[in-house]
Amino acid sequence: MVKFVVDTNAGIPLYRQIIDQVKYGIASGKLKAGVQLPTVRALSAELKINLNTVTKAYRELEIAGIITTQQGVGTFISKTDPGISSKEKKKKLKNICNEFLTIAHSYGFTKSDVIGELQKTKEK
Repeated sequence: MVKFVVDTNAGIPLYRQIIDQVKYGIASGKLKAGVQLPTVRALSAELKINLNTVTKAYRELEIAGIITTQQGVGTFISKTDPGISSKEKKKKLKNICNEFLTIAHSYGFTKSDVIGELQKTKEK
């Protein structure tokens, strides 16, 4: 199961953060087809966010065919391929890199420092 976390200071809408975490959970293998997600009410209480925010995230995931909701039973992962296009992947990676470099720069690291450290890190 994935532990959902949202960052109100990230500049990314909260519903989008939930969607991204579900997609990442599927891509990483932590969420497999048939796994039940928390109810809308439970997740909104856990994250201390508006019920409508979670509802919007679940609705978009359902429209994309990533989750299914069975009335009175729950919400489940319906497929294990999050269907992220290469264009969306590149955009996401660019955003991650920009955010990461901004944080690193605030600590006084240069782009070269970051690249050097990344090259030392083994791929997993």
